[in-house]
Amino acid sequence: MTQSAFSRIVAPPSAPPTLSRHTADTVRLAAPLAISQLSQMAMSVTDAILLGSLGADALAAGGLGANLFFVVVTLLQGVLTSVSVSVSHARGAQAENRVPHIYWTGFLLSVLLSIPAFVLLSFATPILLAFGEPTALAQHVGAYTAVLRWGSLGSLIGIGLMRSFLPAIGAAKRLLWVSVSGIGVNAFLNYGLIHGAFGLPHLGFLGSATATAITVWLTALILIAWLHLRPRYRHFATATRPNVPLLGELFSIGWPVAITYGVESMLFLVTGLMVGLLGEAQLAAHQIALNVASVAFMVPLAIGQAANVRVGFWVGAGQPLAARHAGFVALGLGVGFMSLSGLGLVIAPHAIVGLYLHLDDPANAAEVSLAGSLLGVAAIFQIVDGMQVVGSGCLRALKDTRIPMLAATLGYWGIGFPTGYILAFHFGLGARGLWWGLASGLASVALLMTLRFHRLSLRLVRRQAAAI
Repeated sequence: MTQSAFSRIVAPPSAPPTLSRHTADTVRLAAPLAISQLSQMAMSVTDAILLGSLGADALAAGGLGANLFFVVVTLLQGVLTSVSVSVSHARGAQAENRVPHIYWTGFLLSVLLSIPAFVLLSFATPILLAFGEPTALAQHVGAYTAVLRWGSLGSLIGIGLMRSFLPAIGAAKRLLWVSVSGIGVNAFLNYGLIHGAFGLPHLGFLGSATATAITVWLTALILIAWLHLRPRYRHFATATRPNVPLLGELFSIGWPVAITYGVESMLFLVTGLMVGLLGEAQLAAHQIALNVASVAFMVPLAIGQAANVRVGFWVGAGQPLAARHAGFVALGLGVGFMSLSGLGLVIAPHAIVGLYLHLDDPANAAEVSLAGSLLGVAAIFQIVDGMQVVGSGCLRALKDTRIPMLAATLGYWGIGFPTGYILAFHFGLGARGLWWGLASGLASVALLMTLRFHRLSLRLVRRQAAAI
């Protein structure tokens, strides 16, 4: 986003923006974030492909180790979403002198959060053994995460902190270019370190972990250097001491977000384990449908992050009506995109499944049929998933994170999980029943998030009107 384009957000106009202006600005902010997140997924796919060249054992151990790493750091990155909220409020209030304090306090918070990440990844082997995993697999995963743990701080700074901070100061495009470049760097280092090519040491499957750790650190260092050296933005990172009360405030806003991420992640993890009880064919179909849904989810996730920035900005600017409009425009965009995506799943399910399986192979008939039916459920699943993630971003902008955390826990585990279990194992729907459970849980959370944003934003509008 250019400075001139972002200036509409930085300086509150005398009248709130039109809905079309809200739409254009939200799309402009969300687009680079979506591409950045898709780039992260592309890196994971690259890792899996190159690990697969070493055999199934390397792919299994490396894949599980990478999943553990990204689950741990993603949960902790949830705490850092509070940085975006605080920066947006400060800029809306025309108090940019507060932004450096938020930046350095967020930096300190990243360092502190890296400590539990490092410790957890150091004990991957005993944790997996406690869950009954085979000894050889647990040891290989432990060796993989022992390398990856050194990238914890780099990931929390480069992905967690910067992904929250840069969009809030109008520099989301920098995330895009660095993330896209990271795909090539990661692929080069993965291949070179796994096979000992390009003059790099031959590290085998641990080379993939080393490449990932190096890539996340390069990403962090490049973004830090760019922020501190770029004349247009370096005043946002002027040297100052972290603020201890602000550290407490950031943590207070962010920890419920991390719990919410964990609650949702656990639901998908447990659902996958339950599908595994139904047989390999159902598990394969589940993985295909989930992979498709995960790719589409990156867009509303980015829209939710953009809503976080824009709603927070207008709240800080003292224009709650503009904040309300920004939130509902973002919700409309999220639902609209996911509706189109869902329509594609309904129209061409077999073509999509054909990207993963050979449709003309009789051995794949069961998986192809079931995956196609799951994509039909995913068409509805996606719409409510988009609504809930954007709604969550809108509420974070209002610094409302604890009630959404409780709503997510209720929706996912009080409604979604029991519904899926009953439909799958008592009504004989199998994987489809579990997916309908996911859809019902996401729908309930989406409804609760949207209603709460409606109530809170309307309350702010009425409070302002009463004060005039």
